[in-house]
Amino acid sequence: MNRRAGIFGCVLMLVPGIVLGVGPEDEGVPASSPTTTVCPEGTVWDIEEALCLPIAESGLVTDPEALIATARELAHAGRHGDALALLARAPDPEDTMVLTYIGYSTRSLGYMSRGLAFYDRALAVDPDNLLARSYLGMAYLILGSTDRAQGQLAEIRARGGVGSWPERALAEAIAQGAVDGFDY
Repeated sequence: MNRRAGIFGCVLMLVPGIVLGVGPEDEGVPASSPTTTVCPEGTVWDIEEALCLPIAESGLVTDPEALIATARELAHAGRHGDALALLARAPDPEDTMVLTYIGYSTRSLGYMSRGLAFYDRALAVDPDNLLARSYLGMAYLILGSTDRAQGQLAEIRARGGVGSWPERALAEAIAQGAVDGFDY
């Protein structure tokens, strides 16, 4: 890794507000909900109660898709600790998307090697997880390893991801030589 890329990666992980997230397939920025517009840190919106509840009391564990979507929204909003707290309550901790978003939030908090390990676990569960491959490729760019990022892009394409959001986001990041500005 060259010195400039290493410094850039460290700064990028520490600067609040720079979000390097992409959504699965053709999703863009997650829609804001009361979880990120009303609820303070440590809480999520409960639809049934129509109020903010502590994450530990959230009923989201009964709806894994809603739990993952809410964790994605929290991560996009820069509330990575809350995203991780919510994902820790997932009924299937080995779900490939749970692992992917744990990897994303962990990496975003500055724990790159832990984040990479979660991407690897997600890909061990589902080698066709295009989002995990895109995030992994972006992590490689942060680390200054363009060749490895291009390898993930090739894998995304080989696994039917041509034109998908993960493919487009990683291709654009590689073309720019950086991952800053990816706020989706």
